[in-house]
Amino acid sequence: MIDTTVFQNKTAVYYTLGCKLNFSETSTIGKILREAGVRTARKGEKADICVVNTCSVTEMADKKCRQAIHRLVKQHPDAFVVVTGCYAQLKPGDVAKIDGVDVVLGAEQKGELLQYLGNLQKHEKGEAITTATKDIRSFSPSCSRGDRTRFFLKVQDGCDYFCSYCTIPFARGRSRNGTIASMVEQARQAAAEGGKEIVLTGVNIGDFGKTTGETFFDLVQALDQIEGIERYRISSIEPNLLTDEIIEFVSHSRSFMPHFHIPLQSGCDEVLKLMRRRYDTALFASKVKKIKEVMPDAFIGVDVIVGTRGETAEFFEQAYRFISGLDVTQLHVFSYSERPGTQALKIDYVVSPEEKHQRSQRLLALSDEKTQAFYARHIGQTMSVLLEKSKGNTPMHGFTKNYIRVEVGSDNSLDNQVVNVRLGDFNGDKTALKGTILI
Repeated sequence: MIDTTVFQNKTAVYYTLGCKLNFSETSTIGKILREAGVRTARKGEKADICVVNTCSVTEMADKKCRQAIHRLVKQHPDAFVVVTGCYAQLKPGDVAKIDGVDVVLGAEQKGELLQYLGNLQKHEKGEAITTATKDIRSFSPSCSRGDRTRFFLKVQDGCDYFCSYCTIPFARGRSRNGTIASMVEQARQAAAEGGKEIVLTGVNIGDFGKTTGETFFDLVQALDQIEGIERYRISSIEPNLLTDEIIEFVSHSRSFMPHFHIPLQSGCDEVLKLMRRRYDTALFASKVKKIKEVMPDAFIGVDVIVGTRGETAEFFEQAYRFISGLDVTQLHVFSYSERPGTQALKIDYVVSPEEKHQRSQRLLALSDEKTQAFYARHIGQTMSVLLEKSKGNTPMHGFTKNYIRVEVGSDNSLDNQVVNVRLGDFNGDKTALKGTILI
């Protein structure tokens, strides 16, 4: 039995890098600490506990994690520092050696956090306590909102795909999930807490059901029936797992939004084979076509990696032409980063850093064109927007059903409220449309 009195009047700060799944899990850690009596430190206040949730998808991500740890240790010199997430799982020894780190928390050991924080005392010498193991089998549920209006529901973890460039299966373990019944219960709890929108997160969410004999489509149907939740969004889902059945269901669903995020990674079939992806460009194009047939105004975000080993100039031009012709809304562009232990390192052709940068800039410019054209088509329309409270005197923001970012005048009484907004022109930096709330 943990004595939680030691946590009373203690403060904590949280720093998250990486994907929506990490934000969900950080929120869960925050909830564990809040229930023990720990409050979030105010701006400028020295914290007693620092939690850093790390990413390791690229070498740059590793570097940002180290920088974040050093920065927080400097800002909160007497804090008990906990590092978790993919970087901590993949390289626990390296993280443990960073000055100021007290605990390197394994991927599925967040429930044990309180026992490691029990004395809240810094180690005087030696490496941090390390709890990470290579045998990751359990599934830790998570549904939390953190500082945002939206809740993040972790429905699945791990991956069995082992793409040639990726270390995530080593960081997250094999694919696994909780039951539909447990997901429904967490969504109901989110509704009871006032939640109106839930984002379904995981490493490979379309793989849901492997450990319970259920399917992702079963889960979507069950969640759609929960009263109080007005919006669901499906985070990144593999194109080969995004079935026409799911697309059709979303098109007439009560609460699943016309918003998809589908990783493409390359628009060249030869490169997709080198990546060991489980689809080709024809299948990807058919999924985009299907979505647009039944939901013409759907937002489609796409992940793309540039400069992977084997991506010749000719292959990149093929990919660029393919992506340019897709009716998608936004590109999330990543430069390939070599990861130790991956099969991609056996591929001979290497793209220079300068060429990676040029290719990335071309795709980012294409993304801006596509996003702004999508937004422009909706100017003048009236759409429902879920608003989030603003900071200070800054405008409020929110998203339409199809994920158009909208900016309105500040009125924090409208926080977490769905309101009708007439969409106007772009704001100054073209990151949102200015809107007028209709009473």
